[in-house]
Amino acid sequence: MTFQAQILTLYPEMFPGPLGVSLAGRALAEEKWTCSPIQLRDFATDKHRTVDDTPAGGGAGMVLKVDVMAAAVDHAIEKEPDLPIVAMTPRGKPVTQDRIRELANGPGVTILCGRFEGFDERLFDARPQIEQISMGDIILSGGEMGALMLLDACIRLLPGVMGAPDSGVEESFEQGLLEYPHYTRPAEWEGRTIPEVLRSGDHAKIKAWRKQQAETDTRLRRPDLWERYKNARD
Repeated sequence: MTFQAQILTLYPEMFPGPLGVSLAGRALAEEKWTCSPIQLRDFATDKHRTVDDTPAGGGAGMVLKVDVMAAAVDHAIEKEPDLPIVAMTPRGKPVTQDRIRELANGPGVTILCGRFEGFDERLFDARPQIEQISMGDIILSGGEMGALMLLDACIRLLPGVMGAPDSGVEESFEQGLLEYPHYTRPAEWEGRTIPEVLRSGDHAKIKAWRKQQAETDTRLRRPDLWERYKNARD
């Protein structure tokens, strides 16, 4: 099954962008996924192809027009009715690796990229199937960069993209922890050596050390993840 990526954006030229190289680019060439950007301005109704207007109640910036956005979303649904729809917005729920895996296991995703001050809230009231998601507590110029991140996270999980099926199993967030630290040759560099346990050849000790390092780093660096991990274990 080919993963279908449909992106509603004011800047279709940004896609596939960096997803056209490396693992994602090879997967695109092999038709493991498809990239279909759609220009939001095509759904404007005036000669200037206007997609935004001033905020009701005043304030800085511009707001994406609900009639234009809804027309674009309806077109995307008609074109690919089986795809879940997500809107990139800092007001959305932070995406998790579990949600990424759910999307990657499905037929694909339609992504609505925000710009300016964001969306008219009536869009989400009228189209409740749109899932509002955020890529973290940061503000970007628009949803396109978040969409690229989201797609990259999904594409790498598609069958055959990473090579070995278990390539991503021990990475950060997959087991609820940050990943353990890595080392490679040279064995000594600027007076710093690779931990002895990693040079021991004792796979049981290495596995235990890696788990302990992952737990320690998660507890110190991401106490929020650590609490969830502890609660899940309990």
